[in-house]
Amino acid sequence: MTPIRPEIAALEPSGIIKVAQLGFGDSGIIPLWLGETDLVTPKFIRDAAARALEDGRTFYTHSRGILPLREAIRDFHRRTSGADISLDRITVPGAAMLAVTTALQVVAKAGGNIVIVSPVWPNIFQATRIAGMSPRLVRLEEDWNAGRWRLDLDKLFDACDGDTRALFLASPGNPTGWMLTAGEQRAILEFARARGIAIIGDEVYGTLVYDGAPHAPSWLSLAEPEDAVFVINSFSKPWAMTGWRIGWLVHPASLAVPMVALTQAGNTGATHFLQYGAMAALSAEGDAFRAELLERCRKGREVVTDFIARQNRVRWMKPDGAFYGFLKVDGLKDSLSFAQNMVRRAKVGVAPGSAFSMGDPRDDAFIRICFAQDAARIAEGLSRVEGALAAV
Repeated sequence: MTPIRPEIAALEPSGIIKVAQLGFGDSGIIPLWLGETDLVTPKFIRDAAARALEDGRTFYTHSRGILPLREAIRDFHRRTSGADISLDRITVPGAAMLAVTTALQVVAKAGGNIVIVSPVWPNIFQATRIAGMSPRLVRLEEDWNAGRWRLDLDKLFDACDGDTRALFLASPGNPTGWMLTAGEQRAILEFARARGIAIIGDEVYGTLVYDGAPHAPSWLSLAEPEDAVFVINSFSKPWAMTGWRIGWLVHPASLAVPMVALTQAGNTGATHFLQYGAMAALSAEGDAFRAELLERCRKGREVVTDFIARQNRVRWMKPDGAFYGFLKVDGLKDSLSFAQNMVRRAKVGVAPGSAFSMGDPRDDAFIRICFAQDAARIAEGLSRVEGALAAV
């Protein structure tokens, strides 16, 4: 008899990592596979962290994050989504994935399940399994006539049963760029309240939207302080800080004390001196950088739009937010093998669509690219994709 949990023994790296591992460190590959820009973290953020390190900010801190950082996060939500949240609802545990796993630990129960809107970042259904629960995916509808992904609320609600502990929704979503409307959020929140189900909302790409709004519709604008709503956010994407591993969680106010114990058990809190870099990101300079990155993404999105207009096998539903193209390739049935072959033969990295579900064959017709990069680099990468498609 082995003490190893079968859920853990069965874990494998996601399809994204299986592809990226083939080309990490190869400077000849154009990497469109991972979710990050090609911009280095801005100097003013790096300088703030370096000063804090030089000043000896290397000790334990409040495990929910230093007070000035939590105050800066509160102000960020006020000016972007209009949400006024109290400091006892904000926890900075370390990386945003720690925020996800912390939220899962709060709601997890043996035999429980979490209903997840997909296609979705694979770490989410893997983290659900690690927490000892079953992920249930409800796939977005492909509305090609309207040119957008659509969530069928009836299907979402019907997927819930007496063992459903939470709903997980990423908006704007990775990989699709789909975005919930405020009306859909309101209907989902009312359903969750009535059924005693938590909501875990991934708003990492909340300010990376293309309709001119400062923020995508946010759960924080609707939820009451004691609603079972958990909102995940990260410094990784809007401020080009993927390697910093720092994000935050907004949770019910009554969990302020338990969150101290949870973060102590998880990561003992975020790295001390890095929190000063995160504070700088939330400054006016950081707002200016977010606008710069959004414009870079907008140009990248147009490069992809122009590319697709020239194709007869590739189409997409133009994303409303985030910085990904989820491209449907007519005739593609094995996206993982295709992506692996592109690394080996075409020297371009894309993520296989199969990575974003749990075996749904519909997603195997897709590949994901990240367009938060220099326009010329994206164009060259897509040219290599085009060449690879000609051989398939």
